[in-house]
Amino acid sequence: MSGPGYPKLPAKPSLPDLRDAVQRCRACDLWARATQGVFGEGKRSAKVIFVGEQPGDQEDQQGHPFVGPAGRILDEGLADAGIDRTTVYVTNAVKHFKWKPAPRGKRRIHEKPNATEVAACRFWLETEIQLVRPRLIVALGATAAQALFGRTFKVTKQRGKPIDTPLAPHGIATVHPSSILRAPDEASRRQEYRAFVKDLKVVAKLMAVEH
Repeated sequence: MSGPGYPKLPAKPSLPDLRDAVQRCRACDLWARATQGVFGEGKRSAKVIFVGEQPGDQEDQQGHPFVGPAGRILDEGLADAGIDRTTVYVTNAVKHFKWKPAPRGKRRIHEKPNATEVAACRFWLETEIQLVRPRLIVALGATAAQALFGRTFKVTKQRGKPIDTPLAPHGIATVHPSSILRAPDEASRRQEYRAFVKDLKVVAKLMAVEH
């Protein structure tokens, strides 16, 4: 990739090369307030990539994707759907944490990345996908789904349904696990979680077909 803000890469970069290089990316302004860039993790041989929106507070501090509260929901959902997390690759459409300070206290509140920030990070996501070469791409939430499957994609209407994508033999979308945490009460959370696991069971079936 050439252009302002992108670091120079080897002619044939590896995933570790990309992980190192993303720390030097200045293609948008999010790096300035983030602790570090958070690249994807998982086996190079993974048959499926899960793509979320961006790192959260815990991910930003620890430098690993899906290690905070939403990550725990994802882990539970994968387990309940019969998917071994160690066999999948997880990443985000945007590699730096976008946040604003809480009105009181020291908490950092997540802010949705805008289209320019998503576009600036698209190089990293596409290169990850090209290197891993998954059989299935799973978008978690609207930001990831629209980054992967187009701006008109509606998770609410198309969740849990396999779709065609040039990025991999199969594509599918579901909600971001953080949306389950935002449900207004325990009953709603249980209902949202069951729907999430139902979508992940579709993913498990597609994975089984590819083995």
